[in-house]
Amino acid sequence: MIDLLFIRHAPTAWNDEGRLQGQTDIPLSAAGRVQAGRWRAPLEFGEATWIASPLSRCIETARLMGAEPDIEPALTEMDWGDWEGRKLPDLRQELGASLTRNEDRGIDFRPEGGESPREVMARLKEWLQTLDYEPSPYVAVTHKGVIRAALALATDWPMLGKAPSKAPHGTGQWLRLDEDGTLSVIELDMPLTDGGDDL
Repeated sequence: MIDLLFIRHAPTAWNDEGRLQGQTDIPLSAAGRVQAGRWRAPLEFGEATWIASPLSRCIETARLMGAEPDIEPALTEMDWGDWEGRKLPDLRQELGASLTRNEDRGIDFRPEGGESPREVMARLKEWLQTLDYEPSPYVAVTHKGVIRAALALATDWPMLGKAPSKAPHGTGQWLRLDEDGTLSVIELDMPLTDGGDDL
């Protein structure tokens, strides 16, 4: 079996503004850099192999946490296509019932010109099959959409109704991959150890 800790990158300015980032390479905000510098992986992942999405906000988060990650394209955020940089409330006002119908498709939801969660799940599952079954666990610094895809694989959540976790910043999602390819949840929303003094 393989233990994996999925960590969402620290905040960016677009996170603070409520904009859809997708695969747009937005760096961490100044406040996000401070947060990431204070985060540490739980003790269970002290000797882990670190892997990150190629987007700078994930690489920088890993480095600020004291790791030099390998880069894995499969961990890139979901492609939001023409909607990247937009805000969901604005899209809901503009698109109305058509967006509601799209969201009601769950894992088959697709932004205009973008990628569906089902496609993210497929590339994530393909990557999981390449991991070595060795004693060292893995830490994957990635994005909310990828973490949602992992949780959908682990729980059969169809991306309708309440999510198993909102994958908040400053937490890790501990999942386990068995040799038969089954992904399961060990612990959700694990707080990342604060590595600094209170600000």
